[in-house]
Amino acid sequence: MSNSLTTERGKPAALGATVDDDGVHFAVYSENADEIHLCLFDDAAGTQETDRLPLTGRDGGTHYGFVPGLKVGARYGLRAVGKWAPEEGYRFDYSKLLADPYAVQLDRPFVYTPVLTAPPERDLDSAAFMPRAVVMDLARDAKPMPFQAPGFTYEMSIRAFTQRHPDISTELRGTVAALAEPKLLDHLQKVGIDTVEFMPLAAWIDEGHLLNYNLTNAWGYNPITHMAPDPRLAPGGFAEIRRTVEAMHERGIRVLLDVVFNHSGEGSELGPTICYRGLDNLLYYRHPEGQPEFMLNDTGTGNTMATHKEPVARMFIDVLRTWVQAAGIDGFRYDLGTVLGRLPDGFSHDAPFFKMVAADDVLKDRIHVGEPWDVGPGGYQVGNFPPPWLEWQDRFRDDVRKFWKGEDGMIGALATRMAGSADLYNHDGRKPSAGVNFIAAHDGFTLADLTMYVEKHNEANGEDNRDGHNENHSWNNGVEGMTDDPAIIEARGKDIRALLATLLVSRGNPMIVAGDEFGRTQGGNNNGYAQDNEITWLDWENADQRLIEFTGKLAALRKAHPALNTDRFLTGETLPGKDIPDVMWLREDGNEMEEGDWNDPSRRFLGMSIYSAQDDPDVESERAVIYVNGSHEDAVVMLPPPREGHAYQLYIQSDWPDLEPRRVDHTVELIVKARSVFVMLEETA
Repeated sequence: MSNSLTTERGKPAALGATVDDDGVHFAVYSENADEIHLCLFDDAAGTQETDRLPLTGRDGGTHYGFVPGLKVGARYGLRAVGKWAPEEGYRFDYSKLLADPYAVQLDRPFVYTPVLTAPPERDLDSAAFMPRAVVMDLARDAKPMPFQAPGFTYEMSIRAFTQRHPDISTELRGTVAALAEPKLLDHLQKVGIDTVEFMPLAAWIDEGHLLNYNLTNAWGYNPITHMAPDPRLAPGGFAEIRRTVEAMHERGIRVLLDVVFNHSGEGSELGPTICYRGLDNLLYYRHPEGQPEFMLNDTGTGNTMATHKEPVARMFIDVLRTWVQAAGIDGFRYDLGTVLGRLPDGFSHDAPFFKMVAADDVLKDRIHVGEPWDVGPGGYQVGNFPPPWLEWQDRFRDDVRKFWKGEDGMIGALATRMAGSADLYNHDGRKPSAGVNFIAAHDGFTLADLTMYVEKHNEANGEDNRDGHNENHSWNNGVEGMTDDPAIIEARGKDIRALLATLLVSRGNPMIVAGDEFGRTQGGNNNGYAQDNEITWLDWENADQRLIEFTGKLAALRKAHPALNTDRFLTGETLPGKDIPDVMWLREDGNEMEEGDWNDPSRRFLGMSIYSAQDDPDVESERAVIYVNGSHEDAVVMLPPPREGHAYQLYIQSDWPDLEPRRVDHTVELIVKARSVFVMLEETA
């Protein structure tokens, strides 16, 4: 051995590897391990173990020690000494090299092998198959942008977004660094994006069953070390990510990071031992009451992290702080976020994790977006996250899809969603911006595939098309899948533009998935998690440039006009000191809708007169009139009279994406085209 360890010095409060002037401090948390051993490896290839040093310092559940002379770049792993008694929940296995949960860099990706699942009696050492953590001294002075609601959000798989772009060099494709290239930043600005939401960057492992199909995990929702970026996405580590985030900030674009704190890639009790299971299975995971040999599976992935326990919640708080301070991340989206509020007796918005975020000086002013559901009992919690958390809004997704599909009785639901979903968020001081509205997300059909496929087509995933959602509320305009029929192609294009327009004129934060602004398709695959190939990679060469222009036009109009972006619920009430209500729901004849209209299951037409009253007396209040025609027939419409001295200007006609704004005479009948959205603004005549 070439190194020694001392406990005369140590930093038990600083978990992970902490660099000092003359060595490195190590600290690991495990309440039930007898000992934790630090394994050091050679600097050249990291294959040869040079030292195995017990962390003999103990402070409660923290095992710690100091290694003099060790420097940045040193490679290490951990082994835990303890009882192997699965029936009691103890799964300590000294033959397994373990990743440090607080690692901030790895020297290689995680790769699944059956050796990782072998029980201790087989004595199969896993070191040859495990990445090494790398000691780093991260600069933690990055500056996120000031807090603001995310606005127009762009969910992005970095690999899928960059892998086929013709202007990105081969060596940069698939990496975070590619996103700092001017061509990609130009595209984001052209579309009008306010916030980019990165799908997970934390180091993940492929699910074991994918080996049988010669597939790999394309999305990254199977993490191990939550602080360490995956080397496949960010070979330059935090420095690479920070440069890209700063490049986006220079363009005025915020960056959210999708984090997966609900489960780990270790899977069920039959899964691999890589990190948490080997360090302290009873601590880090939840188990069914009275059955510690099994894993509680509120996530559908085989395990559930015990975020209700202070050490686990604290670890995830430290993860978030690291991404903010070392990379400048502006906020986070939490996969299956209901798990974060789960206590032994159910979900609570007073759960420890929520309280710790609210009290943390680094995190309290960041953006926090929960995916407010999991698959466990009482897992659907849309509208119930604590303010100021935001939430993904699947009710918006489903109601808007059902309306445009042509289902009966959807007018009331459509109006509720477009008005900001007060039924979900108008409590505890929340606003429409508490909801992140979307029609398509990474999980499910693409926006284009909604108009091309009635059924999912996941055959390439190797599970006989059993995986993925079955209730997609989609339609195909007459032919399943691709077609050369120009009429069907045109009908699909109209539907895509109508869906985008509905999204971008609704109250709340609109979100699209990368590529939906130019008509990307996954060939009907609605569960592309295992398709790291042309199925999910964006086809830039065949991008629909007219659709890109149209999306950018919608985003610019929304951003420029308070009538389309004011963060207030639409109530139908006349605001104090104003002469018209904030919204009137209109029939085709220009009069307000009555009870019979709302209860007509066949109604496919909705008109909205939106009045945005300004608090500043020097800023004129705005009025917009929006018509949504989900019918396959044109509608003959009379506009409501404009205010005195004003006239209507038609800005958006979704069936005619190249429309130049034009004046509309309110005394003349207006033809609102079938399957379209019209947006007019009242302007000074």
